[in-house]
Amino acid sequence: MRVTPLKVFWVCLGFLLLLALGTLWALSSGTASIGVSEVLNWLAGAELKSSEQVILTNFRLPRVILAILVGGSLSMCGVVFQGLLRNPLAEPFILGVSGGAAAGAVIALSIGLTGLYPRAGFAFAGALGAMFLVLTMGRRSGRLESSGLILTGVIINAFFTAVIMFVISITTDQKLHAIMFWLHGDLGGANLEQSWLLLPAVLLVGGFFFYRSREINLINSGEQAARALGVNVDQVKLSLFVAVSLLAGLTVCLGGLIGFVGLMAPHLVRMALGNDHRLLLPASGLFGALFLLLADTVARCLISPAQLPAGVITASLGAPFFLLLYVKRGTRWL
Repeated sequence: MRVTPLKVFWVCLGFLLLLALGTLWALSSGTASIGVSEVLNWLAGAELKSSEQVILTNFRLPRVILAILVGGSLSMCGVVFQGLLRNPLAEPFILGVSGGAAAGAVIALSIGLTGLYPRAGFAFAGALGAMFLVLTMGRRSGRLESSGLILTGVIINAFFTAVIMFVISITTDQKLHAIMFWLHGDLGGANLEQSWLLLPAVLLVGGFFFYRSREINLINSGEQAARALGVNVDQVKLSLFVAVSLLAGLTVCLGGLIGFVGLMAPHLVRMALGNDHRLLLPASGLFGALFLLLADTVARCLISPAQLPAGVITASLGAPFFLLLYVKRGTRWL
């Protein structure tokens, strides 16, 4: 499928329109229902009743923005890992990056560092530590081979899961509920400070991903062929893995462990639009943002006035999807 700048523009515009509709639905839905017309008037600058103003400004808008940024980040990270490892089922969770970030954030929460920046720092350290271990231990004959990286990632992820379980087991009951809810992907504590921290990271790292999209295409076609065409495969992989670690670490820190977005969204977009990363990256980012936004809105409304973590909804949709995929296609991607 031939990719042109005009095609990228129209595809992204279509996803942006869907995202705008999803945003209107998310802002108007919840325990206190607010009409779409009122939301549109509010977005245009009109004043609403004080209670509705507080709900939209302090709760729903920050949560919607964070869901969009987290969903887009997870989806783009999944695209990059899948392209580099030539495996449509690869994503940050498989390589242990998300597990490392979660372990770092859980340690910060358990010792009382509940502030955003200390928690983000611990998550960064955990993600980078996990990626360093995977890159160091996953080398075979001096090269970063996909099979070695995936196997090492599974081992590293198991280790960090054990670390998380140990920290939870020695944590006081008061902190345990917050940690467990966050681990399942809770966006309920969203605020604009988190979004302002994540937004520049999404733009910068996402731009870097798109800048490297040609090299990702070549590596995805075959590492030997990419080397023959002058691509420094190991250097490209290393730079992209570090960038993914930074973005995934920050995403996990702010949104918790939200599974299947980085697997499901890129795979569905790839099935519809093909495997050219110049189109796949922006389209998957927008679709992942829409997917998590809708999932989080359902999580808010399903058992209202109580709320579910968004990760429960994404896992409920993603697990059956990939079970069907496994049954249909067998083990050739594992």
